[in-house]
Amino acid sequence: MTTKITDLSAVRRPIESAQGLPNPHYIDPDVFEEEKKAVLFSSWAGLAVSADVPEIGDAKPIEFLGMPLLLVRDTSGQVRVFQNICRHRGMILVEEARKIEGAIRCPYHSWCYGTDGRLVSTPHVGGPGHNRHDSIDRNLLGLLEVRSHIWRDVIWINIDGTALPFEEENAELIARWAEFDKPLFHGGADSAFDLEVNCNWKLAVENYCESYHLPWVHPGLNSYSRLEDHYHIEQPDAFSGQGTHVYRQLKGANGQVFEDFEGVGEKWDEAAEYISVYPNVLLGAHRDHAYAILLIPENEGRTVERVHIYYATPETDDDLRVTNTKQWKEVFEEDIFVVEGMQKGRYAPHFDGGRFSAVMDNPTHCFHAWVAGKIQAHRALDQAAE
Repeated sequence: MTTKITDLSAVRRPIESAQGLPNPHYIDPDVFEEEKKAVLFSSWAGLAVSADVPEIGDAKPIEFLGMPLLLVRDTSGQVRVFQNICRHRGMILVEEARKIEGAIRCPYHSWCYGTDGRLVSTPHVGGPGHNRHDSIDRNLLGLLEVRSHIWRDVIWINIDGTALPFEEENAELIARWAEFDKPLFHGGADSAFDLEVNCNWKLAVENYCESYHLPWVHPGLNSYSRLEDHYHIEQPDAFSGQGTHVYRQLKGANGQVFEDFEGVGEKWDEAAEYISVYPNVLLGAHRDHAYAILLIPENEGRTVERVHIYYATPETDDDLRVTNTKQWKEVFEEDIFVVEGMQKGRYAPHFDGGRFSAVMDNPTHCFHAWVAGKIQAHRALDQAAE
């Protein structure tokens, strides 16, 4: 039996009278467990990037919301996501990132799997020297594969299998950024970093959505890309964010710049967009580079932000690339005190979720309404099943 833990009726009101998500959605472990199923498992969540397994045979274990998963680039070059367990006794298969030589071998009883997930060997399963048994159908005991899709190098997963196909679920965003439907090249080791933040994952989404905080939290950025240069981006039940009409390319000491993505329109000469793709991926698009931030929730009050930066060409100026990473890291670090401060604020017992500016907070309200809708739909299904 499912109990209605929180009252979300005020969250989905029109922005003028809406309230934000109530405190338990940021600090209560029971609500976090509910949101895992209602929001994160039922959507296309960001897990990693395909650059994490760049070559055939590369395998990387990763934990997501308590689930042991394994990224593998199989012999055909396809990136797959499996549950990182042997079908025999549930042993973890791969403990650390490595190259798979031949097969994925369970260290417990040496059952072996191909990089495509097929069970290919079951040593002594029928007794010493007998590697087959009628009760063990290898065709039915391959690795458990998680539904996945790659877009903009992000590996998106739908854990419960109920989401619409990725292209259908995210059709509006794919169309919006159709000009950027070009190859992306990861900048390498100096273009990736993690930020560990003591906040609920949703606060990072909310902060990224809006430009309202720019003058006070990002004064350097706001000095040239001002608050008034920004606009809202809203697609109910899908994504929200902000764009700017003023984007300045980074230039090196000798005037060098990154190459532009081929064929992007004139709009992008001085424009950029920053979109939160629900539930947990933050994307940035510019004429000459892009980035993806994956918000990996560790619990109700802790999140790891995994940042990856991409370019239009596989080779870029080393110094310029390092400088670009440094600048973005500084910008993202400026937000940490804000999201951590809001997390602490959610322990104030009489805070009711707050109010929204009907002019400035539209992207954040859009996200809150989506989360509330997902939870309400999940609760309705649970009640119908009782």
